[in-house]
Amino acid sequence: MTSSTAVVRAPSGGGSSDPSPAEPARAPGTRTAGPGVRVLGVALSILGALLLGFVLDVGPLGDLRHVRDRQVDYAALRSTLANGVTPVGGAIDPGTPLALLTIPALHLHEVVREGTTAQDLSRGPGHRRDTPLPGQAGVSVVMGRQTTFGGPFLHLRELRPGDEFTVTTGQGRQTYRVLDLRRGGDPQPVALAAGRSRLTLVTADGTPFMPRGILRVDADLVSQVQAASAPGVAPGALPEAETPMAVQSSAWLPLVLWGQALVLAAAAVAWSHARWGRRHTWVFGVPLLGVLGLTVADQAAQLLPNLM
Repeated sequence: MTSSTAVVRAPSGGGSSDPSPAEPARAPGTRTAGPGVRVLGVALSILGALLLGFVLDVGPLGDLRHVRDRQVDYAALRSTLANGVTPVGGAIDPGTPLALLTIPALHLHEVVREGTTAQDLSRGPGHRRDTPLPGQAGVSVVMGRQTTFGGPFLHLRELRPGDEFTVTTGQGRQTYRVLDLRRGGDPQPVALAAGRSRLTLVTADGTPFMPRGILRVDADLVSQVQAASAPGVAPGALPEAETPMAVQSSAWLPLVLWGQALVLAAAAVAWSHARWGRRHTWVFGVPLLGVLGLTVADQAAQLLPNLM
């Protein structure tokens, strides 16, 4: 009986008989994010943080800040009034609480501060520095925001001729009676007689966040006129940033610097997402982008018209 012998042949081509290592198996349906996707993720993170911060800053958080600032400044004003040291003229530091504006018809109680830049008016109504203080001879001007940061002058358009309100300063309580409301193109009020006092309240006019002009409410003093001193800023020398509907150009530099910090933070969040996954990234990424987004949005809000 002839036995058959199995013949084993070597692989053709003279190559090695060891099989090549197999590539790691990839789960079905998974894809590796490319550079373009990561860049898009960074951009969306920045945009989302900015939009969220801006909406919160000019909306609910702005309202809460206004309530807090009003309480803090009211306490400071009450203290200076009680001690007789409230400024009544001359050069006054911007942001200093000067007076308490009370309009019963609008249920409005606001602290008036010195200065009318966008930053000054983000805390509440402000006194225009090139005009006398309320209660003193001449035409005083107080400006306030219509909608953002609490919108203290939102309902100013509801005042009617004959309505009375008071302004409490370091010289006592001054009572005013509304003459009329005027907008662009309306006739000017009757010229103020020598030695008399008038107060003009100024805010934006039109739909909230879409102002169409400026609204002014003129009111004459019906109580005793107080002694006046020279305004802190000479007439005609008021900086452009303190005029009605002006923006605060000095906010550009901090906006750029904080914007760069936000870009770097968003890049770090994108890298963390690719390295550690979504869960770990959310722990530190959301608070970080939220804080930076609010800071950038706050600087951007200073570039809005100061009466908005």
